[in-house]
Parts: sequence; structure tokens; C-alpha cells
Amino acid sequence: MHRWFALTVKPRHERAAAFALRQKGFEEFLPIYRTRRRWSDRMKELELPLFPGYVFCRFPPGERTSVLMTPSVRSIVAFGRQAAPVADEEIQAIQTMISSGLPLGPWPYLRVGQRIRIEEGPLRGVEGILVELKDAWRVVASVNLLQRSVAVEIDRRAVAPSDACSALDPVYRWSLTAASAQT
Repeated sequence: MHRWFALTVKPRHERAAAFALRQKGFEEFLPIYRTRRRWSDRMKELELPLFPGYVFCRFPPGERTSVLMTPSVRSIVAFGRQAAPVADEEIQAIQTMISSGLPLGPWPYLRVGQRIRIEEGPLRGVEGILVELKDAWRVVASVNLLQRSVAVEIDRRAVAPSDACSALDPVYRWSLTAASAQT
């Protein structure tokens, strides 16, 4: 049975790897998005990989060696020594989003329980933990000492993953909770 797998490729070799896989007869998928970049003297529209460093390929398990021998391909994403297939539904969702013609681009992967940081606006620099709500992003700041909280809605573009919580006095440390809408 042919399954989709994510392949790691050499940096900036996504197109070369996809082309080489196609030449070998494999079904490959390299999701691309369009973006505008500003240089000192001009603006330019670029087509960039949606997942830099990765190409998706559909192949049967017996073709693993042939895939790995493809120029620019480094490895098949795996857990332990077992190649990890990508669900057909996930590939189909990405293909549908790309074919829709709507603007799209990479977004930081945020998961429930992950530390986040607000990057923009009046709450810039506040850090905390992401939790899930159904219909809005909300930031909840809590004063642990008083056991009280305050909620405010925030633009989801203002939230980014955080490497570490700021080093405030632990007694007065604000803990933050942002809630994300499932999309």
C-alpha cells in the first residue's frame, strides 16, 4: 500500500528533491506559498516551501531504499527506526488549502500546554501557557498570590512560541493563558 511520508532534504534543496523523486516515478508533493520580501532597493514576490527542509512523497514500504538514494534526500521522518506515515487527510487538507487560491503561509505550531509569548501590542512580552477555547483567542493573566485572573481577547498573530518564561519574582509572577480557536 502506498503511504505518504515526510522526507527531510538538504537545506534549500526542496525543489531539487521533488524533481528527482518525480523523475524516479514517485508521487511527490512540495507545498509552496507566495510571499513578498523587501530588499533595500525593491520588493520581490517569492515562491517558498511551506515546510522548509521537507518534501512529501508517496511510496510503498519496499521502495524506501530507492527514495533514500534520491539526490538531496537526507532521511524519512521516523520514530525510532520506524518510518512515520503522514495521514492522507493531512496531505489532502494542505492540497485543498493551496488549491483554494487563498493567501496562506507558515505558522508556528502551537499546542495546548505550550509556553507562549505575546509579540505585539500593549501586552508585548507577557508569557504564559496556551489552552484551548472554541471560538476566540483569549489571554488570561493570573496573580497566583491573590488567586484572581483577568481575561482579554488578543489577535492570534500577536502570539508566538516561547523558549522560556521571563524571570520575574515567583510570588508575583504573572501566568498567562492564551486560548486558540480550532481551525
